[in-house]
Amino acid sequence: MAIITISRGSYSRGKEVAEKLARKLGYTCISRDILLEASDEFNIPEIKLIRALHDAPSVLERFRYGKERYVSYLRSALLQHAKQDNLVYHGLAGHYFLRGIPHVLKVRILGDIEDRAAEEAKREGISSEKARYILLKDDEERRRWGLQVYGTDTWDSRLYDMVLNIKALTVDDAVEIISGVVAKPCFRTTPEAQKRLNDLALATRVQATLAKIAPRIVVTADDTAVFIRNAEEIPTLSEETIAEIKATAAGIDGVETVFIDAADGRPQSDHVNPFHNIG
Repeated sequence: MAIITISRGSYSRGKEVAEKLARKLGYTCISRDILLEASDEFNIPEIKLIRALHDAPSVLERFRYGKERYVSYLRSALLQHAKQDNLVYHGLAGHYFLRGIPHVLKVRILGDIEDRAAEEAKREGISSEKARYILLKDDEERRRWGLQVYGTDTWDSRLYDMVLNIKALTVDDAVEIISGVVAKPCFRTTPEAQKRLNDLALATRVQATLAKIAPRIVVTADDTAVFIRNAEEIPTLSEETIAEIKATAAGIDGVETVFIDAADGRPQSDHVNPFHNIG
């Protein structure tokens, strides 16, 4: 089976496409749900997560390592769902968080601005002009978030496998097209692709759990082993921090062995394995 990410703007009909597509395929459909899960699991007030994701960079700059921490929380929550497969995710950053996973179909849904403004005006009881201004501002904030956090433009069509405009095409047309494409062999989940996703999910869970201790570490995983290193551009990790990282990572479900690099963060090219086993 497969995973489908749908990037969308407000009133673009992307939510409707996602929900109808999930029903047609028998997939799970999620969006804002993962914010609630991240908030519960990591004891972060939901409002902080929402503001950090929608109002970046201004809100993120108020917190020390705010970008790294909040992004890791959300990414971990999404990947816990994604490793179960058969998923439609609509919302922010799905195509970012699942990059490198081969069985992910990345879709961008566009809506006609006048149709979107008419829907906003109707729901909010405002003029079409004001609705259009609000939507364009929201689109720009979402775009700015992508540029600030990942250095990529959410409007760049190269990020997606397909871009569909809901105007001449209807919602049902979009569902039919996407369901046909996702059935292609290239989007089937292979054992190799599933392992890559499982490893990524474990690594991001460890990284999110360690975010308050060492928000700039780099974590990778291979089955039940995790490999942790310090980012090269930040100061040396203290022995106390390394010990705390070791104890915390070792207590995470699914982790059997922890490897950590030298405290000074330099790669150890003299060794076949550049990591010291501290498990």
